Amino acid sequence: MTQAIATTTPTTPIYVPKLAYQIGMSQPQTHLFEVRFNVSNWHHEILDVKMPVWTPGSYLVREYARHLQDFVASTSAGERLTVIKIAKNHWQIQTNGNSEIIISYRMFANELTVRTNHLDATHGYFNPAALCFYIPGYEYCPIDIKIIPAHPDWQITTPLPEISPQTFLANDFDTLVDSPFEIGSRQIYDFTVLDKSHQLVVWGEGNFDPQIAIADIKKIVAVEAKIFGGLPYEQYIFLLHLSPSGGGGLEHKNCCSLLYPRFGFQGSEKHNRFMQLVAHEFFHLWNVKRIRPAALEKFDYEGENYTPSLWFSEGTTSYYDLIIPRRAEIYDEKEFLTELSKEITRYLTTPGRLVQPLSESSFDAWVKLYRPDANSSNSQMSYYLKGEMVTLLLDLTIRDRTAGTKSFDDVLVAMWEQFGKAEVGFTETQLKHIIESIAGTDLTEFYDRYIHGIEELPFNEYLKPFGLELQSGEATTPHLGLNVKHENGREAIKSVTAGSPAQLAGIDPGDELLAIDGFKVTAEKLADRLKFYQAGQQIELTVFHADRLMTVSVILAAPQPQQYQLQASVDTVDRQRQLFKGWVSHQ
Repeated sequence: MTQAIATTTPTTPIYVPKLAYQIGMSQPQTHLFEVRFNVSNWHHEILDVKMPVWTPGSYLVREYARHLQDFVASTSAGERLTVIKIAKNHWQIQTNGNSEIIISYRMFANELTVRTNHLDATHGYFNPAALCFYIPGYEYCPIDIKIIPAHPDWQITTPLPEISPQTFLANDFDTLVDSPFEIGSRQIYDFTVLDKSHQLVVWGEGNFDPQIAIADIKKIVAVEAKIFGGLPYEQYIFLLHLSPSGGGGLEHKNCCSLLYPRFGFQGSEKHNRFMQLVAHEFFHLWNVKRIRPAALEKFDYEGENYTPSLWFSEGTTSYYDLIIPRRAEIYDEKEFLTELSKEITRYLTTPGRLVQPLSESSFDAWVKLYRPDANSSNSQMSYYLKGEMVTLLLDLTIRDRTAGTKSFDDVLVAMWEQFGKAEVGFTETQLKHIIESIAGTDLTEFYDRYIHGIEELPFNEYLKPFGLELQSGEATTPHLGLNVKHENGREAIKSVTAGSPAQLAGIDPGDELLAIDGFKVTAEKLADRLKFYQAGQQIELTVFHADRLMTVSVILAAPQPQQYQLQASVDTVDRQRQLFKGWVSHQ
């Protein structure tokens, strides 16, 4: 039936097209999704269709259209229509007056990540941004999605509502993009938290214990809900893929996709790491899915969406993925401090922290973070990691200044009330003002130094009121500045630290390490060999440099700390102990 929306001139209706997808996978072993996009009630001579180049939550232009093949446009009677490709992700179809246009194509899907598509003989998984077109100007239109599984016993999981057998409805294109699909044989576990329905859907095999995981997931859900005063959904899905290797997560409004090594769950440390991933992605259903920077309030699917505030969206979430499992009593305060010490160590052993400001790291996510190279550690700073460190300092500041009556939780609640509930994007200035209002102080100097600047973070200054101090482990090995990995039968130099003896001697990433003072050395034994020397001593380093044998003289530098540990201060007072307890105790 034709639908019309009245405009200021009632006699001139605007016809709303009806959009429907059919997703098939008749030969899953070929890794090809078979897509049919039906556009009906179209009343223009030209139909433009575009494919997103990225997906929200993963800030990199991924060029999804590069996997597309066999594009054909036709009428309902099967007549081929003329198609002109305008750009890498843009096709223009001449409709010849036809109101129904059928677009068919196939999409190669053999990349198992949370942000791409994967199809094989065991299952199909896709992110709609990586599979589906949109019509510019009609992103608001509802979209039907019909799935034709490869086998009758394959089941379908998606957060979208099912309106008829194997057919689902997305209210608009943004909703479609935010709704991944998992099709195949998998295990489904239903559970309830705060009277809301939840599912854990697991594809793959390994040493994953669903009962142990669900018990802790329920705790995480409850703890995070307590911060924000409830759960903003009726049903939520945890979609877990057990993979041979690799890991990661991608947040969606009513679900999350998790990728984790299939045998990566045994032992408390590995279990805790998985729970941190769960805590991180679940926390995103507030922070970034609903509390969004203004640049991400409305998505531009054709290019980069720049914002200096990803440090808050991702870094603050990283801080909470450490502290939430502690509040949930998944690990104790000692384990929490150990995990936090590891994060601080990662930060303080990244040379790029003194090169790239945090706000710039957020802004440049599109061209740097997801494209690491041999010099990245020297020139870049992850907004996840430094954002986590900055949030730590801000949380400690608020707790100290308010004698423990407030924390960064109050910042999140204020952001939720002002921006998240209404899903109105926030600006960098608005975020700063809210943090200042909770802390009760002007944070301009803090921002200039640690967010827009590259000054060292003064951890001990902020830790002292909590009876803690950061201590560096004893460093005894002279500093050479090489990161070496045994790879393909060779000792490959993966990176060279900026300003290090190795860099000053002309050693480059990609060189092959051969010997020290004429004796063979391997990646595994390099640190042990260096212990035989002293800072200031000269060694002869032999490498293959651009396939040419080269020996250079290197003057070793003083040892550099490679590990940092949070320790209790000596002679703490009651106020310090109370602040510490309020920070790290379960709540």
